[in-house]
Amino acid sequence: MADDAALAARMAARDADALREVIARHAAILNRIAYRMVGNAHEAEDIVQEACLRLWDHSARLAQRHPAGTSAGAALRLSGWLKRVVTNIAIDRLRAGRRISDEEVPERADEAPLADSRIEAEQRDAGTRALVMALPERQRAAIVLTYYEELSNAEAAEAMDMNIKAFESLLHRARASLRQAFAAQGDAL
Repeated sequence: MADDAALAARMAARDADALREVIARHAAILNRIAYRMVGNAHEAEDIVQEACLRLWDHSARLAQRHPAGTSAGAALRLSGWLKRVVTNIAIDRLRAGRRISDEEVPERADEAPLADSRIEAEQRDAGTRALVMALPERQRAAIVLTYYEELSNAEAAEAMDMNIKAFESLLHRARASLRQAFAAQGDAL
């Protein structure tokens, strides 16, 4: 398996197979992040495609900043770079006023055995999704990356192009906002 700096160098030399390898490695998680951010499978796919095109376009700069075989090259993490780009594109699209749907993530098997349990779980999940979707974009991104994608705080901070302390502060505010929204929802019932 090629390291990320070598893949960046190959893409900079316009090796399409290198891009295909990166896509094969990272497309699934990028699609999940995008979907959970925008709530629409087609839009998520467009976001991932745009992120991959940006990687292709920026590969020369990445290869120049992170030459293969150097310590800078060893530090290059295309997964982090792509997660950050996907998150930023999703936030940009949300800010542009695109609507969010409540459909489930495609290819997800229904694991609930009983209809009444499934209905109750779906109502609870829909309520949770609605509360997460009501968060400001950056707080939503912090919740999605941390809880849905199970990234460490360091990885999520990298994906959002933030330092770890700023990310942890953002995540703390997001959690507080969700707790407050859950409490208000409980009072309304």
